[in-house]
Amino acid sequence: MKVEIRAPSLAESVATGTLLAWRKQAGERVVRDETVADVETDKVILEISAPASGTLADFMLAEGAEVRAGQVMAYVDTETETPTVEPGVRAADAVPAGDVPSAGESLPHPGPLPLTGEGEGAPLPAPPQIPRPLQGERTERREPLSRLRLRVAERLLAAQREAAILTTFNEVNLAAVNELRQRYQAEFQTRHGIKLGYMSFFVRAACLALDAYPVANARIEGTEVVHPGYKDIGIAVSTPRGLVVPILRDADRLSFAETEQGIAELAARARDGRLGLEELAGGTFSITNGGVFGSLLSTPILNPPQSAILGMHKIQERPVAEMGQVVIRPMMYLALSYDHRLIDGREAVQFLVAVKEALERPERLLLGV
Repeated sequence: MKVEIRAPSLAESVATGTLLAWRKQAGERVVRDETVADVETDKVILEISAPASGTLADFMLAEGAEVRAGQVMAYVDTETETPTVEPGVRAADAVPAGDVPSAGESLPHPGPLPLTGEGEGAPLPAPPQIPRPLQGERTERREPLSRLRLRVAERLLAAQREAAILTTFNEVNLAAVNELRQRYQAEFQTRHGIKLGYMSFFVRAACLALDAYPVANARIEGTEVVHPGYKDIGIAVSTPRGLVVPILRDADRLSFAETEQGIAELAARARDGRLGLEELAGGTFSITNGGVFGSLLSTPILNPPQSAILGMHKIQERPVAEMGQVVIRPMMYLALSYDHRLIDGREAVQFLVAVKEALERPERLLLGV
């Protein structure tokens, strides 16, 4: 008996995917629930499992083909272990050879030159300059954009086209946060099995600022403003496939340990390509940290349909003035990009100041004030 291997149901906003790879060849033995193929959508990579044990047969799609939800991709023959057909042809890009002479090949000599003046003493014209052949190979490689990269490009262009994006900046002194982390790091790690990082402080500070300025948690839909009664914070994660923004649900209700554990798990799943579509859907506000790559200052772009995003940057010791004295402190530039259609400049500045003040007095984060 032949059992169909069908593409899974995709998210409502995802119409199709791309068959990235067959992990098994036609004729190979598979067991039930074993992964046989990977399908890439514009959000995640889905693992396609065998619905029964048997022999993989009748490939209906080649690698690189478009996959629709519920489409039959192949079959599992539960009665035989011999292949029924050859697997689908794997696509490969071919770079056509050009007509460029090989390295080191000399051009033909231009031949004898005629005299241009009268008599034998007339000067000869200068010989033409022969270009030196380029050394080594000069190749180019082409590859298709992944669905994730295409989707990211589409969303970023839409954000710039549809929103009135402005960015406001400030800086924060992280000396108090560093002191707390150093004081409680060992105890925190022993009790919770994870390090006390910076992100839990920034998530909590952002949630307090969202309480004070809820418009930064809102979004525009048509001619209406939607005000969520919850705070789902998107945490930007860089992966080999591109940038993804998994969502930390009800972030304002999480403890520091729950926040650190939640972010660590989402980041690991994102880098391994194991995020589910539900973990990327929604979100009311986002945080991105370019500082992990050394960025000192940037203007983050909105994650539609959200109306604001907080940008963290590199912590750098700099001289600052305190009580008439110049001292060295661990400083970070903060950036808030916002949709000016919904958020006024005054509210954006005050929001960022609220984040700054919460981080410079981190006891407020613990007390929730």
